[in-house]
Amino acid sequence: MRKKILLVTACLILLCGCGQNPIDAKFDSEINTFCESVSTIGARMDAIEVDAEESSIRYAASDLLSCLDELEVEFMKFSHIDFPEEFDYLEDMADEAGQYMAEAAASYHRAYEDGYHREMEEYARENYTRACRRVTVILALLRGEDIENLQQ
Repeated sequence: MRKKILLVTACLILLCGCGQNPIDAKFDSEINTFCESVSTIGARMDAIEVDAEESSIRYAASDLLSCLDELEVEFMKFSHIDFPEEFDYLEDMADEAGQYMAEAAASYHRAYEDGYHREMEEYARENYTRACRRVTVILALLRGEDIENLQQ
C-alpha cells in the first residue's frame, strides 16, 4: 500500500511538472539568462584596464564599446520578454530600459570614436543609468520588494 501511494505521488508530481507553470518557467528562465549575461558583461567591463599610453586607451575604449554593444543586445532581448499577466505593467518599463541602453551604446560610440567628447559621454552615462535603474526596479518588483527604498 505504501509503495502504491509513493508511486501515485511520484506520477502526480511528474504529470504536474512539479507545480511550475510553463509560462512562468519560460519567463523565469529568460530573466535568469538576462541577469547572468549582464553580470558577465559587467564583470568584463570592470576588468578593463587603462594605462596612460595612447594605445592602451584606444584598446580600453574599444573593449568598453564592445561590451556596451553586447549590453544593448541583452537589454533589447529583455525588452521583448513576454511578462506573465500579473507583471504586464512592467513591460513598458522593460521597453524603456532597452531604448535607454540602445541610446547609451550609440552615444558612447559617438563620445569615443572621433576623439573624446565629454558632453556626449555624460549624455551616454545618463542613458546608461536610466536603463540600469529601470531594470533594477523591475527586478525588485518581481521579487516583491519595496522600491521606495532603492538607492537613487
